[in-house]
Amino acid sequence: MRYTWLDEYLLSKPGVTKDLQQDWNWIRYQIGGKMFVANCLSDANEPYYITLKLEPSEGDFLRQQYEDIIPGYYMNKTHWNSIKADGNVPDDLLKDLLDKSYQLVLGGFSKKKQQEILESIK
Repeated sequence: MRYTWLDEYLLSKPGVTKDLQQDWNWIRYQIGGKMFVANCLSDANEPYYITLKLEPSEGDFLRQQYEDIIPGYYMNKTHWNSIKADGNVPDDLLKDLLDKSYQLVLGGFSKKKQQEILESIK
């Protein structure tokens, strides 16, 4: 995988947990029990897609700009997008998209729950 910093970057965010969804062979990154990023693994346990949530219009725009960004792999194609783990999406752009996915899912919680998550200690 090209984005070797991914795990450390995501786990540095407040309230983020990760687990392995064995049935799908995905490493899931969650906030408040809701997934915002999945690192989809091949049969050889090598990352091949990084799947994240975006506003539909932004996802559509990015899919037109980058051949390595496709509709969400095994996910809702409107809200989820997958990025090839060995692709050519710039690191800075991927970090921005990861941040947006985190904020989008965090924003779906009540203000009280958001505060609890942001104040949580890992």
